[in-house]
Amino acid sequence: MNTPEWLKPGIYGAVIGAVFVGVVGFSWGGWVTGGTSNDRAVAMSRNDVVASMVPVCLDMARSDPARADKLATIRAASTYQRRDALMTVGWATMPGTDAPDRDIAQACLKELDL
Repeated sequence: MNTPEWLKPGIYGAVIGAVFVGVVGFSWGGWVTGGTSNDRAVAMSRNDVVASMVPVCLDMARSDPARADKLATIRAASTYQRRDALMTVGWATMPGTDAPDRDIAQACLKELDL
């Protein structure tokens, strides 16, 4: 195929412009791939679930008859082990589940201000 000589600069310009737009769009324009957007959506939904379960954890802590003993156990643990202590006392185990949730325990611990 014989292309006219005047068409080559236009094709080169279009290719270079497309590459430039792609680089700028993904670097500074906020464009993301489908995988990245899916990862972000999963993380956002997980954060929303944790945020919605913190009041349940706090309510279980408030209504627990052995609250004072359990709070003493949590306070006695070192700072980096308090999340595990809160999970052990059972306040991070949501109704309908068998195991405590680490993220909910961390968020609940933050709200308890220990």
